[in-house]
Amino acid sequence: MGASSSTEQVSVEQREAESLATSTGALTVLQKAYSNLADPLTKTIPITTTCPLQECFKLSIDLQSCEASLKPENNFLGLLNNLGPSVLDHFFFLSEKEKERDGLDWISFLKGYTKCCGRMPTSNSLNNLLKVFGTAIVKSGATTGLQIESADAADSKINGYLLPADLLMLLWMCWAMSWSSRNQQAIKFGLPDVSNLVLSAVSSCTDGIWDVDNILGSDTQIPVGKLHAWVLKTVPNLPECLVEFTHSRLSTYASQQDILESSSSSNLGSHSIAESNNYLLTPGRAWSISLTLRSTMRDEILKTCFASSIDEVKENLIYRSSLHGKGLNRFWSNVEGYNGPILVLISATSEDHSWSVGALTHQGFENKEAFYGTSGSLYAISPAFDHLASSAGKEKNFVYSHLHTPGYEAKPKPVGMAFGGSLGNERVFMDEDFSRLTVRHHAYDKTYQSGSLFPNQGYLPTEAQVLEVEVWGLGGEKIKEAQYLFQKREQLFTEQRRKIDLKTFSNWEDSPEKMMMDMVSNPNAVRREER
Repeated sequence: MGASSSTEQVSVEQREAESLATSTGALTVLQKAYSNLADPLTKTIPITTTCPLQECFKLSIDLQSCEASLKPENNFLGLLNNLGPSVLDHFFFLSEKEKERDGLDWISFLKGYTKCCGRMPTSNSLNNLLKVFGTAIVKSGATTGLQIESADAADSKINGYLLPADLLMLLWMCWAMSWSSRNQQAIKFGLPDVSNLVLSAVSSCTDGIWDVDNILGSDTQIPVGKLHAWVLKTVPNLPECLVEFTHSRLSTYASQQDILESSSSSNLGSHSIAESNNYLLTPGRAWSISLTLRSTMRDEILKTCFASSIDEVKENLIYRSSLHGKGLNRFWSNVEGYNGPILVLISATSEDHSWSVGALTHQGFENKEAFYGTSGSLYAISPAFDHLASSAGKEKNFVYSHLHTPGYEAKPKPVGMAFGGSLGNERVFMDEDFSRLTVRHHAYDKTYQSGSLFPNQGYLPTEAQVLEVEVWGLGGEKIKEAQYLFQKREQLFTEQRRKIDLKTFSNWEDSPEKMMMDMVSNPNAVRREER
């Protein structure tokens, strides 16, 4: 079903639909999924209250706990229960001809997939996400400020607004879809803390500074237009959550897995999100950062996000100051030899306020007396999230990391780690002891985009006390294996250098101990150098 034989006459409409599906790389998957979903007699997918396609997109999860400071409202589970019908309403609805047959044919099935997962601008994908969210909210019996012109029109516009509480549910819905895309079985999990994203959106869209504790109960309206601008700038991958969810569910049916049996199983293991919250890179923060990435780094950081055990969470952890010790030397002994993308997270406190910043480098660290690197990003991690990518400026001062060098230096360079700015005026600078952090205004920096790295950041430099430093490798297995071999060779060389071959010292007169004793007893004695 879905694949036409050579004797069948293929219409122009079907060729166009199959061509668009082929461009997404999913035509084979769609053919298999359609064969498993369609009725063998009518050759169409029945669209009823218990249709297989609706069950395909059903999202039912078992929330073990909610570790977030912002708690879900009672209608959140109702929202998830109506996600499947909402996807059908917007992408896989019946045409007038199909309504007579009460079934979705192959062409409409392809068109529905392409409408959701085909190539399109991010703004269009975001519109699709908001339409599904708004419809699911209404179906759950709640109210929303979103206004959708038409449910089945491809170019229909969406207007209105979201409240902060609505935005929280939208983000949690996207999180649940992302989790489902990577875990076909319904493992118990807790909702992550994404208050940094809510605070970022509200602050950006309303031009105000908000307190996390008071933001949920606010009736402040976030206009859809400003929400679009915030998503495109800060978390451009958010609409991909719906695309990945739709594709993964159809792929499940293509491989003939029974999604209902797997989702209803109660003995599939459990992973409390609280275990991951002990790190600076909590699941919520890891997910926030992943929404800014579009490469293999995104897959690596999502391993931390959706890990099924705490051991999987720690796989990419390279360095942690509370575990390995503070200071640039301890840091260097752990990161040396890792020649891949690295994420550095720093937690600090200043004026009784704690906040976290991050820096993403696309290459390993080097001991140099000047800035280096090819690209990177700065992040405001908490309490509000922001992504400051590389700017189009003249400077390329992405990373600076300098250890003490032996010998005399007429003009010693700063010892520590820095990101952006210039020597002496670094955007972010951490001293060699990892005890003090200095953050300067973006006016000093022409490498990264402008923006504040923590709330109420002024023009003057801010001195803060470092609480914790974490380094996470995002280069994948090959980079980790290469670092392991490098460290193993370095350890072997170190052990060889420490060994002293005592056979070279045949008697007391030739021993190094005798030479040291003579120097101590008479250091001014004239000694003839033997050649």
